[in-house]
Amino acid sequence: MSDNTHQTIDTEVKSNDVVLFMKGTPQFPQCGFSGQVVQILDYLGVPYKSVNVLENDEIRHGIKDYTNWPTIPQLYIKGEFLGGCDIIREMFQSGELKQALADQGIALEHA
Repeated sequence: MSDNTHQTIDTEVKSNDVVLFMKGTPQFPQCGFSGQVVQILDYLGVPYKSVNVLENDEIRHGIKDYTNWPTIPQLYIKGEFLGGCDIIREMFQSGELKQALADQGIALEHA
């Protein structure tokens, strides 16, 4: 991964409270896993920034190196990698996701 790509990813992760690296956009997810995470975030009313990895091949591959996590989507809260679709879904179902957001001071619109 180039220094430029790493810096771009780092800036996104650190300058947004909640950021989702996904395939497609929240309005038009390009994979089912990205769509599931969008549905969970929208259900909770989490304000978040999305980054469409399909628009930039360097970001698409670089994000996997950035976290040493092989799949997309990837969700970050306050600069910390939280997980991919399976982890986010499990956290949502157990109530952990809502708690993690609250612990970080993320206001939920539907809390």
